[in-house]
Parts: sequence; C-alpha cells; structure tokens
Amino acid sequence: MRTDWSAEAKKVFKSFSYAIEGIVHAVKMERNLRIHLTFTVLVCLFAVWFSVSITEWLIILLAIGAVISLELVNTALERVVDLVTEEHLPLAKQAKDVAAGAVFVFAIIAVIIGLVIFLPKIFQILN
Repeated sequence: MRTDWSAEAKKVFKSFSYAIEGIVHAVKMERNLRIHLTFTVLVCLFAVWFSVSITEWLIILLAIGAVISLELVNTALERVVDLVTEEHLPLAKQAKDVAAGAVFVFAIIAVIIGLVIFLPKIFQILN
C-alpha cells in the first residue's frame, strides 16, 4: 500500500493549525490563561536571571506546560458544558468547578516548585 505523504503532511499541518487556532482563541477570551502566561514570562525571566540549571529549566517548563494545558482543557470543558445547557444546573456547575479546581491544584504545585527553585537563589544573593 502506497501512502501519499503530501496528503498526510497536509492533514498533520491542518491539525496543528486547529490546535494553534484554539490556543489563540483561548488567549484572547480567557483572563486566567493570560494571567498564567504573564507569570510564565516572569518565571522565565527569573530563570534566565538566576541562571537555573538544565534540570531546573526542565522542571519549570513541565510545570508551566501542565498549568497552561490544564487551563486549556478547563476552557474546553466550560465551552462543552455551555453548549449542552444554558441553565444553571448543579451538575454543570460541579463539572466547571472541578475542572477549575484541577487547574488551581497544579497552579499551587507550580508555585511551590518555583519557590523551591528560586528561594535558595534569592537567599544566596541576599547573604
């Protein structure tokens, strides 16, 4: 069986473009995602300033990626719930709240990761 690589490449490119379109839409529409992205820039600037190690960079990037990904999933879930019902149903609220809670839990973990990485470096400068 012969595969048309050009057609496959177009499909892959199209799927990437849909993903980017979703991210751009979320950035435009979701305040919390913009807040996370602002903190992402600040954390990356701190990481450069403090010359964090490769391992620390990887941990920071994993935390950032997880928080932003969870926020995108939360946004998608909110849209699906809104699509299903415009009523303020208890289960719809619970679904949205639980998804937001997942973002919140990992955002707290990301802050703790940042403190573990950056506080010793800050204390070293202050001493």
